[in-house]
Amino acid sequence: MTEIAQRKVIITESTNTPNLSNTGAAAALIGDPAKFGRVGEDGTVYVITPTGDRAVGSYPGKSPEEALAYFVKKFEMAASEVALLAARIRSGAMVPSDAHEAVNKLRTQITELNGVGDLANLASSLEKIPALISEHEGAYQARKAAQNAEREARKVEAEAIKEKIVAEAESMIDSVAWKVTTARLKELLDEWKKAPRLDKKVDAALWKRFSSSRNKFDKRRRVHFSNLDSEQKKVASTKEVIVKEAESLANSREWLNTAKRYKELMDQWKASGRGKKSADTALWNRFKTAQDTFFKAKNADMDKRKNSMVENLAKREAMIVEFEALLPISDFRSAKNKFYDLMGKWQKIGMTDRKKRSAFDARIKKVEDEISELERNHQRKSDPSAKAQANKVVQGLAEAIENYEKQAAKAEAAGQTAKAMVAREAAAARRAWLEQAEKGLTEFTS
Repeated sequence: MTEIAQRKVIITESTNTPNLSNTGAAAALIGDPAKFGRVGEDGTVYVITPTGDRAVGSYPGKSPEEALAYFVKKFEMAASEVALLAARIRSGAMVPSDAHEAVNKLRTQITELNGVGDLANLASSLEKIPALISEHEGAYQARKAAQNAEREARKVEAEAIKEKIVAEAESMIDSVAWKVTTARLKELLDEWKKAPRLDKKVDAALWKRFSSSRNKFDKRRRVHFSNLDSEQKKVASTKEVIVKEAESLANSREWLNTAKRYKELMDQWKASGRGKKSADTALWNRFKTAQDTFFKAKNADMDKRKNSMVENLAKREAMIVEFEALLPISDFRSAKNKFYDLMGKWQKIGMTDRKKRSAFDARIKKVEDEISELERNHQRKSDPSAKAQANKVVQGLAEAIENYEKQAAKAEAAGQTAKAMVAREAAAARRAWLEQAEKGLTEFTS
């Protein structure tokens, strides 16, 4: 029998349970492997068991040390699996049923193992694992319960997150803040995608609500903008008519009426509503250009008129002196001729401030009225029928006075004092009238 380098192979274990490490064979092999294995002269490798040596194989072309090490490695691998199984059970990470199944598989594996090591001790360590499973089943269940609780908590949290997303989406169904709401719904969709998935049924129900809210808002938005587009076209058509009229008035010189019409067109523009921004801007620029053209010309003309009105005012102020110089009038015919000569010049003077023109006209009218009154008096005095009428009045009054005096004398003779007094008072009154009538008669020309 060839001697192999001294090694002892032992399986470290606690009193009741295996404590095998999964870090490699060195943790399971301590000492001289020759205690559990040997290499025959023919290169066959044997494992030493309590029931006798058993050939486990050979490693042709390798040294006895290499051959033995090869089969020791197989043992170490099996020992590592036993140690790993024990560690997983202690951690509570392994399902007890799976652990029992793993024990059964390892039991078969160790029984049929062609490796060099303390197979009996390894098998004994494996048989202690079922007790370890039972010992740590509570830890597994606790861990499982904790995991389930954590999972449920995550589920509740995830459902709350998605419920919040859905609730916000539903609150915006009737929103008219189209741009802001559209952007927010997109953000909510991104948040939904990032949120944890829920049970299929719950997730589907929440998604249906969320999707429905988005679709309802989007439908309203599309209808709104469709109607808006139609309305904007109507607005554009209305404003086009306004603009065309404004452009047609741009070169008008009817300042007052056209300015009034531009104000009316502006009111129509405001009443027509808002259109598409680009179209509104283009139409407004055309309207404003036409309006500015007109008012620029109007203002230029007004400036020109203002300068002219200043000159005209000076002319009228000079002429008003000439009009009033006709007073007092001694010869109405000469005054009348001079008046109408001045009036011809007066009317040729251009525009003057309206208020000042009115004041001037009132002063001229006073002169005109004086001339007219003198003319009427002249016409009356030179009228034969008027003179005859005046004579008739004088004669009638004289006859009336004579009659009333006769009546007074007759009444006095009869002793009728009161009657006489009435007659004399009537005669006295007519005597005053006669005096005025005679004076008026002297004013008539022969």
